[in-house]
Amino acid sequence: MKQIKYLLMIVAIVISNNIFAQNAIKAKECLDKATAIVSNQGGLTARFALSQTGHVGRISGTISVKGAKFVAATPQTTIWFDGKTQWSYMKSTNEVNVSNPTEAQRLSMNPYSLMTMYRQGYTLNMTSEGGAYVVYMKATNPNRSVSEAYVTVSKAYQLQKIRMKQGKKWTTITVSNIQKKNLSDGIFTFNKKRYPSAEIVDLR
Repeated sequence: MKQIKYLLMIVAIVISNNIFAQNAIKAKECLDKATAIVSNQGGLTARFALSQTGHVGRISGTISVKGAKFVAATPQTTIWFDGKTQWSYMKSTNEVNVSNPTEAQRLSMNPYSLMTMYRQGYTLNMTSEGGAYVVYMKATNPNRSVSEAYVTVSKAYQLQKIRMKQGKKWTTITVSNIQKKNLSDGIFTFNKKRYPSAEIVDLR
């Protein structure tokens, strides 16, 4: 009898591991398709809203994305990122900070950055919720800038919401009014001619 019990336990473990592996594959395929929408076309524009635990109110604005490049604008700030260099313009001070942003800094203004992080260093799991897919990401290294995240993607594989944990705080970014565009690469770099009086601070 004991041998039968052990055999049944082993079979149950093998089955559960296989189910988990299949789920992880489907979760990756979901994010692959969602990422391809951004990467393989001329780009897209969308509206976004960002809120964080412990902070009152939220930040909202528009974003244009083409692969790793993005430009995000709120009433207070405009940020350009060309895949390597980031320019952050603060209207209140008329100042532009130039930097090579960290992973966490890119995520703070571009929700699509998270959609390329899943390829390395995360375990994936997926469920369906309210007519959408929800992919749960957990970092294999707890020191990763984003230790956990929930990525909500529509059945058409359009990003809808990201809820991510950085340190002990959770940040939620919702995305809406997504439109496909044919975006020029030039819009993702800071144009000094448009801000002739701005002070440029190089932080690299």
